[in-house]
Amino acid sequence: MLVSLDIRDMLIIDRLDLEFQPGLNVLTGETGAGKSILLDSLGFVLGWRGRADLVRQGAEEGEVVAVFALPEGHAAHEVLAEAGIPVGDELILRRVNRASGTKSAWINDRRASGEVLRALSDTLVELHGQQDDKGLLNPRIHRQLLDQFGALDGQVSAVRAAWRALSEAGKARRAAEERLDAARAEEDFLRHAADKLDKLAPQPGEDAELDAKRRLMQAGQKIGEDVTKAAQALGHGEGAEGRMGDALRWLEGVADKAGDALDPAIEALGRALTELGEATSAVETALDALAFDPSELEATEERLFAIRAAARKHGVAPDDLGAFAAEMMEKLAALDAGADDIAALTRAEEAAREAYDAAAGALGTARREAGARLDAAMGAELAPLKMERAVFTTEITETEPGPEGRDAVTFTVATNPGAPSGPLNKIASGGELSRFLLALKVCLTKDADGLTMIFDEIDRGVGGATADAVGRRLKQLADEGGQVLVVTHSPQVAALGAHHWQVAKRVDEGITLSNVTPLGPDDRIDEIARMISGDKVTDEARAAAKSLLASV
Repeated sequence: MLVSLDIRDMLIIDRLDLEFQPGLNVLTGETGAGKSILLDSLGFVLGWRGRADLVRQGAEEGEVVAVFALPEGHAAHEVLAEAGIPVGDELILRRVNRASGTKSAWINDRRASGEVLRALSDTLVELHGQQDDKGLLNPRIHRQLLDQFGALDGQVSAVRAAWRALSEAGKARRAAEERLDAARAEEDFLRHAADKLDKLAPQPGEDAELDAKRRLMQAGQKIGEDVTKAAQALGHGEGAEGRMGDALRWLEGVADKAGDALDPAIEALGRALTELGEATSAVETALDALAFDPSELEATEERLFAIRAAARKHGVAPDDLGAFAAEMMEKLAALDAGADDIAALTRAEEAAREAYDAAAGALGTARREAGARLDAAMGAELAPLKMERAVFTTEITETEPGPEGRDAVTFTVATNPGAPSGPLNKIASGGELSRFLLALKVCLTKDADGLTMIFDEIDRGVGGATADAVGRRLKQLADEGGQVLVVTHSPQVAALGAHHWQVAKRVDEGITLSNVTPLGPDDRIDEIARMISGDKVTDEARAAAKSLLASV
């Protein structure tokens, strides 16, 4: 229940403190007095998206504080707990709008986002404004309203999930078909190229190895003769190694007669012979490497050129030819298995379609059952609103499948017996539309506990006994344990309020401001008389006002 609403510097309100009560609360006043500003301010603190220019001209910021009483088990407790905000029996919402356009909000002195505020507002307030009839005229909204009435959110979610699964299955099957079609278009090329590369069998790094081997064999033809001469010059016999060996033997033969004079020479020759042996061995190894069969050079060049030609043809580096060949083999494998894969994906899509059809069919059945209950509930609500002869019908027809099923829902009415039924906007007059709206809203919120219901001129277009019927239905709704706030121009509705506020404008030092005053018994008579007669309140109007108040 809304306990209080404090407004500071919002539009034409400088300072306003309102305390609301259980039951039927009515707000009255002349057009333009500021009644809608109260609703704009309440919507602002609840996080609703609305007009941006709310700060009163000349003020740095505007502020709204709303206090709600939360009974045990109220749905707001769950929202608060999920947001990590302390939960108690009182809820204080505070939101500030600065002239720069920035906004800040607090819930029980904890900073909060607009998203949390809006989640809370769904559990706290149900607003029925003058624009709500647009929903009644939109068949897409009709389906949502029916789902809300029938508590079908779970089934709608199941249908959405089944639709997503069906869409994804169809997308997977179509993508596989496209890949298969593309593969088939290049199948001949793939098979020919894969066969050639399979026979070639290039290895990573092979290009560099072949090139180095080829260069070495080509060089061997040019340097082989000189390397052979070097080997001969270093080798045994007449070579350096043989002559140095002879010298060493001769010196060692006379060393004992020369004392230690020849030792350094003998040691140096020993070292030189060791190094010379290593050089000779290296030259012989080089000779072995340079030795080749001319046909081997031809074979090396042929393979090297074949690898490089294949790399140029396929636009890849020589070392990547193996991976490219593997990729083509994968494409061919996918091509060979493509028909089986598509068959499996088609079966998966058919299974997803069956699951969707089952979920959509169950939802359609539930919607038809809910539609019958809504029609009965609307019949019960329309009778006390002086529309006992009107017939409200929820028509459900099959339409194109979609994420919310395959049902088109349309609310139709017949306002008189024997008259054809049709869409609300073509059959119902303005006053009738208001009463249909009231009846529908009552049906949709009947099971919502602890909800403050706000009606903004729900009685427009009606008067006399019909306005009285609307007011009595609102009073009954409030007496059933709810809190109802009504902005009204109808004296019949105003007279039925348990609590009455007058909204009026005043001019203070050239600035227009709005003020809200709680009315006592005498003031209520004058206000209702004004609503009856206009600016000039007559004795007859006061008598009529007293009569209206006495009939409550």
